[in-house]
Amino acid sequence: MFEVYIHVPFCLRRCGYCDFNTYTATDLGAGASRGNYANMVIREMKLTKQWQLDHGIEEPPVSTVFFGGGTPTILAARDLVAVLDAVRKIWGIAPDAEITTEANPDTVNEYYINELAAGGFTRVSFGMQSAVPHVLKTLDRTHTPANVAAGVNAANKAGLRSSVDLIYGAPGESLDDWRTSVTTAIDLGVNHISAYALTVEPTTKMGRQIAAGTLPKPNDDDEAAKYEIADDLFAAAGLEWYEVSNWARPGYESQHNLGYWRNVDWAGLGPGAHSHYNAVTEADHPQSASLTAPAGGGCPADAGLGVVSVSHGLRSWDIAHPRLWGTAINENRVPWADSETITPEENLEELIMLGLRLHEGLDLDRINRAINDAGMSSTPQTLRTVSVDQLAPMVSEGLITVSDNHRVVPTRRGRLLNDSVIEQFFDFVGV
Repeated sequence: MFEVYIHVPFCLRRCGYCDFNTYTATDLGAGASRGNYANMVIREMKLTKQWQLDHGIEEPPVSTVFFGGGTPTILAARDLVAVLDAVRKIWGIAPDAEITTEANPDTVNEYYINELAAGGFTRVSFGMQSAVPHVLKTLDRTHTPANVAAGVNAANKAGLRSSVDLIYGAPGESLDDWRTSVTTAIDLGVNHISAYALTVEPTTKMGRQIAAGTLPKPNDDDEAAKYEIADDLFAAAGLEWYEVSNWARPGYESQHNLGYWRNVDWAGLGPGAHSHYNAVTEADHPQSASLTAPAGGGCPADAGLGVVSVSHGLRSWDIAHPRLWGTAINENRVPWADSETITPEENLEELIMLGLRLHEGLDLDRINRAINDAGMSSTPQTLRTVSVDQLAPMVSEGLITVSDNHRVVPTRRGRLLNDSVIEQFFDFVGV
């Protein structure tokens, strides 16, 4: 599978809890402006496609496209459609592809959503966050619950799937406030809901308010109680958890996000976006054998034309500041800040961390193959494995279940203690 993520770094205002790579200015220089942004992303797309061809990467038609941010819907709908058309032209799009944009409820209306639907979008993810006015105010959100309902209704009329995102644990949010938000989201009739615990970064406005004592710090026990409330209410409404922070009716899971958790290939476009490739062939020219970006950021579009037999995984990330990102594109360079090889050991760690977040579970047989691919056996002749019996203590603690086909699935307690579950599994594996 191959996915495309497009990061749109613009926002009308910056929320107090947000530490994403976003900006409120309309023009950030070097062509990275709201009005020209679609053109810049399309140019990056072409550079990325050329880089893939130069390194022997032949991806299948795109299975999912996701516009995130920032606020993608701050751009004109025709701009988002133009970017999607470019994806179709450059890589091709699978017939049943999932095409999603995130949307601030303040920035869309029926006409906007109809234009997205006509342009090939299939799904809209609305940033609802809360249904309680004082919580929305604490989060610096400007929309109202009525905005969310209007957006969902417009998407339904246009034949698009809808999802809403919630945040729990905001300062001053009571358990009853949270129940109100969950039940309001369910009553919208959407088939997918995400619920994330508030993470406070010290460099954000909210982080500074908490440090100064003007806002209370989120409480772990409070957040755990709210997770359990959400899980119970979602389950009663027919929404099943499929990832630690995501619930959906069967068949309505976010295929794009599942791709991340299943470690597929994806190209990230836009300032700060990350890309991931499971196998990349190195160049045989010494002067261009490194896949790491040169000093100053950006890789020449034609770097590394040769191919050797050794392959490895690669992770890269775009230059974060839009002006420097735009400068690299204007100089015909893939706008990477840097890249790194994913070693077999790191791949093993990622398989564990990602698999233990999913309801489909961690494939123990795949993990055992990865252990030996990483060369972690004591001798080349000895296969090292993690057995079901070794996992018995974690089963007894109520953290995981192990199915007959050797899939390790976190229980609700295991989801709440996910970091601990992962650490214990790392101990069994020896990483």
